[in-house]
Amino acid sequence: MPLHTMNIALADDDEDDRMLFKEAIEEIKIKTNLSLFKNGQELMDYLILPKVVLPQIIFLDLNMPIKNGMQCLNEIRTNPCLKELMVAIYSTSSSEADIEETFINGANIYINKPNSFGGLKNAIDKVLQLNWQYHTSALNRDNFLLRI
Repeated sequence: MPLHTMNIALADDDEDDRMLFKEAIEEIKIKTNLSLFKNGQELMDYLILPKVVLPQIIFLDLNMPIKNGMQCLNEIRTNPCLKELMVAIYSTSSSEADIEETFINGANIYINKPNSFGGLKNAIDKVLQLNWQYHTSALNRDNFLLRI
């Protein structure tokens, strides 16, 4: 478990989902600093601020207005300053096409939004405790989709 504070960003247009995520992360034993964004444009504007402390991981909803998660993922992966960030797609979509497209475009993991608070806490805890160096070096379609 890291001794430092883990910086995390969540971009999700659903206010209830943002609040549930915030409550769940507050109950996890890992010390975190959570930044919340209502859409992808807010997230991207934040990430390119001068002297910004970049998050270690971004939880990114796919279906958002203004700039969606796929557009953000593509911008992150093509920006030399951001391309190494860990990106967890966090979506209600269980579409094989969405999962495949985000995998191909460089997301690190895909999480279907759990339908319970306990499931949400478990998913967040699992993702935050992943050994990302191992996970990304052995990334394949089977370990891309987080199964809770």
